[in-house]
Amino acid sequence: MRTRTDTTDGAGAGRNEPMDRTSPARAAALDAVTTRKVADWWTTEVSDIEPGVIRFRGYPVQDLIRRASFVETIWTMVRGSMPSPAQAALLEKALVAAVDHGPQAPSIAAARMAATCGVGLHGAMSTGVGLLGDVHGGAGQQCVELLQRLVAASGGGEAADGGSSPAAVSLREAVAAEVAAHRERRAYIPGFGHRFHPRDPRRDPLLEFVQEAVDAGVVTGHHLAAAQELEAQLSVGRERPVPMNIDGATAVIYAELGFTAELARGLFILSRSVGVLAHSWEESQSGRRIKGPMPPPLLPTYAGHAERAWAAETVDTP
Repeated sequence: MRTRTDTTDGAGAGRNEPMDRTSPARAAALDAVTTRKVADWWTTEVSDIEPGVIRFRGYPVQDLIRRASFVETIWTMVRGSMPSPAQAALLEKALVAAVDHGPQAPSIAAARMAATCGVGLHGAMSTGVGLLGDVHGGAGQQCVELLQRLVAASGGGEAADGGSSPAAVSLREAVAAEVAAHRERRAYIPGFGHRFHPRDPRRDPLLEFVQEAVDAGVVTGHHLAAAQELEAQLSVGRERPVPMNIDGATAVIYAELGFTAELARGLFILSRSVGVLAHSWEESQSGRRIKGPMPPPLLPTYAGHAERAWAAETVDTP
């Protein structure tokens, strides 16, 4: 609100008094906004915060501090209710497995470079996490989407009445169709093969834990079966098999536990943030400054023109 100077005589002469210049549109907007509308602006079911009160999904924080693990708290925050111990244990395996993959991973390398550039720990971490996109970091989400399609097509999904959806084709046929479609597009199938490991060392223990959960009745095993059929068909006719990688194995876990595909990526980012933090901190303590992507004295390969004179390239224009 603007002010105006009081020019009247007397003791109060010269003081600034408010001048109401609220436009009709702003006045109408203020009249339309109630206290309830302001309070409802950030309506949430996640957390309930009042003076002296902190509740997450209805659970008092003091109870979570005393009784809940971090993994159980993660599940509760994103799903809205507590997991069973077996569900939490399976989720924990996926989170542990994806924590780090060393500076070969662009997200880790970028975080370490950023740590030498004076951006602080928060800047280094945000740089690394910011690289986790569709290509580097998105394969898990894409694999969950693929497994869900296969399960739905082969009757392993849930119908509207709570039963199993009708199978249009067998699982083997559904997988064969997906593999053929990907090969026709010359697209890779997310979650299988690895540019670095002939066989990803994280695959076997993760799938073993999934199978244990299937045997115990914790999960259905439909997505595990789809992933294993994919793995088998991808290896047909090849000298070297194409085993599941970390993205495929964790996608099986997230899909079996009922997480959406997008949440699967979010959980991967949450897990990998631990590695980003560790590497960012380590590099920040090294004392190096402005560490580039290549160690000196290496220079990037140059494939452009040889040195040439600028004058020789000029052309007279009319």
